[in-house]
Amino acid sequence: MTPTTIQLDKSLVNALKSSREYPRQTYNELIRNMMHVFHSVKKRNQYDEFLHKVQQAKMKELWDNKEDEVWENA
Repeated sequence: MTPTTIQLDKSLVNALKSSREYPRQTYNELIRNMMHVFHSVKKRNQYDEFLHKVQQAKMKELWDNKEDEVWENA
């Protein structure tokens, strides 16, 4: 692997320093771990959105029915 240089704001560098799990953790390790968490959360969010869309039709069927409307006007 060939290392590269990237420019970061000082505030971001300070945030990275304070986010280390141990004092000698490299930025490479830290950013790799952050990316792993990011991708896990993104994948979970996509799954949650999928479930929500699947459930919408059934919930509409359950909630939008004539029997419930009769009870609302009782």
